[in-house]
Amino acid sequence: MRKLFAVAWLIFPVGVLAYHYGPGQTGVAHDAVGAHLSIARAAEARDDWQGAMKAYADAAAVTPQNEPSTRLKIRLAHARARMYAGDLPEAMEDLETTLTDALAQNAPRELVKEIRSSVASMHYYAAWLMRLEGAQADEWTVETEQARQHFRLLAEDATAYGEPSDAHQKNLEATIRLARMDLSELKGLPLPKECKNCSNCSGKCRSQRESRTKVPKKSDDARQDVQKDKQSGAGQNDRPEGSGS
Repeated sequence: MRKLFAVAWLIFPVGVLAYHYGPGQTGVAHDAVGAHLSIARAAEARDDWQGAMKAYADAAAVTPQNEPSTRLKIRLAHARARMYAGDLPEAMEDLETTLTDALAQNAPRELVKEIRSSVASMHYYAAWLMRLEGAQADEWTVETEQARQHFRLLAEDATAYGEPSDAHQKNLEATIRLARMDLSELKGLPLPKECKNCSNCSGKCRSQRESRTKVPKKSDDARQDVQKDKQSGAGQNDRPEGSGS
């Protein structure tokens, strides 16, 4: 019996280490994620959106890679906090990428719906702000069209699954009204809380569109430019001004 006890005692630390570096690590990670999420929710309750963003980022950093749905949920929460912090265009772009990833990963349908609904709402708020900022119609209608398409997809999906689609239909109608509303009427409405900390939404959305449409030069084009430069500079000193002799 003593011999058996001695063997068991020697094996015990090995078992503890195996658990600690195996399944135990998952438990440690979950505890860390939970702690960061608690900090994020407390920050949200204080309207400390920068603090919430940091806590969500910390939670994402320790979330196991083999839990894609959890990671998507944290990215969604981070984007929402970023919107309330005043970075609506940036949050919208983050969430568009999150939606693309969710679809590619075959994420749960309810999660995809929640992400898409938030994307649609952000486009709606962006259009609202852009109109108030005096953006051209061809700029803010890009946002209302994106919102309309997402809300329409949500309504159609709900109908296909036999679920109520009233909320999505109302959002769709609200988006259409926003696009048709006279600017003076829009100015008379209270600003949504999602928009209150945002500024220069038009400029940021414009920059995002321009960066997406820029096409990098092909290598052949680059070589042609170099050849043109050489020809135009033939017989001249190629050194930059101010260089030594």
